[in-house]
Amino acid sequence: MLNLLFVEASLGLVPGRTLRHPAVTRNARREGKKPEETLLDRTLHHHAMHELPEGEKKGRPDIIHFCLLEALGAPLNLEGNLRLSIHTLNGVSIDVNQDVRLPRDGYRFKTLMERLLIEGQISPAPEVPLMKTEQLTLHDLKQRLKPSRTFALTSHGKPLKLEHLCKIMALESNPLAFIGAYPHGEYRPETLAETDEQYSIYPKPLEAWVVTSRLIYEYEKQVSTN
Repeated sequence: MLNLLFVEASLGLVPGRTLRHPAVTRNARREGKKPEETLLDRTLHHHAMHELPEGEKKGRPDIIHFCLLEALGAPLNLEGNLRLSIHTLNGVSIDVNQDVRLPRDGYRFKTLMERLLIEGQISPAPEVPLMKTEQLTLHDLKQRLKPSRTFALTSHGKPLKLEHLCKIMALESNPLAFIGAYPHGEYRPETLAETDEQYSIYPKPLEAWVVTSRLIYEYEKQVSTN
């Protein structure tokens, strides 16, 4: 089982300090929603985000959308050997059921995420949540996953070929990999503090969904040969 945790995910509702900004209220009115019930989106709310703390990391729900589509459609997940979790910049933990089928359309995905963050879960029945939120620290979430070893994939890490990294991970009983689901910048120090090792798999920064797909594919190859 590979544990894949998307950390510092750029996913969250519009924060209080920007609720009255014209860009926010205009979009909410167009959607027929309250401003606080809409997802923060750089495309729509760029001018409202200038003074937000870590604003350069926020407002990109498309990143986690692409990452989840890559992961959920992979054979590793279809065979029940992938566990997906999300931890957002706002400290919201999201458990992702292996059987969830997400919308391919970006607008429908954002609408679904708004519902998830407001209601706390998405499920066909209360006892079978497909996605569920919880206010949880990254440390507590990691403790719940009980990894044998935790790896961070980062452009600032030690260079290592992906093939070699996945060979190491495949030998672990319960490996956990961190992938930053935000547009650019470094991990927070407290995020790196939760890892055992940090590796860079390419000389240049890669998009999070590219890292996701390549990691899963290479891990599949390694576990099939062990």
